[in-house]
Amino acid sequence: MARAFHEAYGVKSTAFAHMQLSPTKFSRIIDVNIVKGFDRPEIFTRTLTEWGRSYKREHPDTTLLLLPCGDVYANLLDADGGALRQWFVFNAIDSGLNRRLSLKSEFYRLCDRYQLPHPRTKTVDKKGVERGDYKDLPFDYPVAMKPADSAEWLGIDFEGRKKAFIFDSPGQLETMIRRAYAAGYRSEMVIQDFIPGDDSRMRVLNAYVDRNHKVRMMFLGHPLLEDPTPEAVGNYAAIIPDFNQGVFDRLKSFLEDIGYSGVANFDMKYDERDGEYKLFEINLRQGRSSYFVTLNGCNLARYFVNDLVDGTPFDGDTLYARGDRLWMEIPVDIFRTYAADNEDKRRGLAMIKSGRWGTTLAYRKDSGLLRRLMIRHMYSIYRERYARYFKDKGGMA
Repeated sequence: MARAFHEAYGVKSTAFAHMQLSPTKFSRIIDVNIVKGFDRPEIFTRTLTEWGRSYKREHPDTTLLLLPCGDVYANLLDADGGALRQWFVFNAIDSGLNRRLSLKSEFYRLCDRYQLPHPRTKTVDKKGVERGDYKDLPFDYPVAMKPADSAEWLGIDFEGRKKAFIFDSPGQLETMIRRAYAAGYRSEMVIQDFIPGDDSRMRVLNAYVDRNHKVRMMFLGHPLLEDPTPEAVGNYAAIIPDFNQGVFDRLKSFLEDIGYSGVANFDMKYDERDGEYKLFEINLRQGRSSYFVTLNGCNLARYFVNDLVDGTPFDGDTLYARGDRLWMEIPVDIFRTYAADNEDKRRGLAMIKSGRWGTTLAYRKDSGLLRRLMIRHMYSIYRERYARYFKDKGGMA
């Protein structure tokens, strides 16, 4: 997001976080402030209030635009953001809608209500695990398992922990689900019918919904490769543009009907068994790979500014965007080696050959020596990850 703002307006962004992440190190376009406990409500609100008050005192004519860039911060802003409106403008939804969307178990119930396809699902809680409810599944193995509460999962640790799991046998499921609750996880666990196919069956959609709950822009991406590291599985590593009016129409109607506001980020997978794109989750903020939208001509920063700062009226004509550029978080050699060999990969390679590709990290206007060395180090780590965890082209262990 800092790069999107810098590209559009030439401004340096200010960020607050409770920990430092490598992608924002040594950057000239973002000022990162690490605040211990910033992921706790009282510190989150106090920190932003004090900073906003001080900044507005020195720059009274400036409009401060506040964007959450992670699940925890999106949840905090929806639940506790009311007091911050004195200093900032931002998108937010009420805490009840936040819960229905951010908890995967609740989201699937909402999908059923709106007839949005999703994988067949069984949800169990801690007491259900103690009873062994996970043993009686209405679908066959392999199955997927993931926490209903992604934010809570960030604070849980145990042997074998992953962002999400794929199990081939009941014994594997039993071991991991019991370890999760023994480690202190409290929320529901989602067990799903595994949709066959490799990374290239995935789709990711970003939509901007304005403060009047109208969808101004939708962009569909086609991931060709994901991060194979256990703690990062599911994070996209390479995305090419896609287009599907049927998907756009369904999700636009859904977002406007529920009264959503802000960027909505959907993950889904194509199921060849019935020809449906099945929803996995909605993220209540732009995703970590969302620069693929900006790269393809729909700068996300401009949508926030036009809506929340400039108050530009919406003409009612939703942009269903198309693009022609490949986005990657990885070096080219990893894409060449590990992406499944199919027509989509060949299309991506053609984009690379013609120069129609880009990455979030490597930005010509943010390329100091330490920054370049950091990116080189990150790429070397990626190569080690793929060599260790990626077992077969088009599939992970």
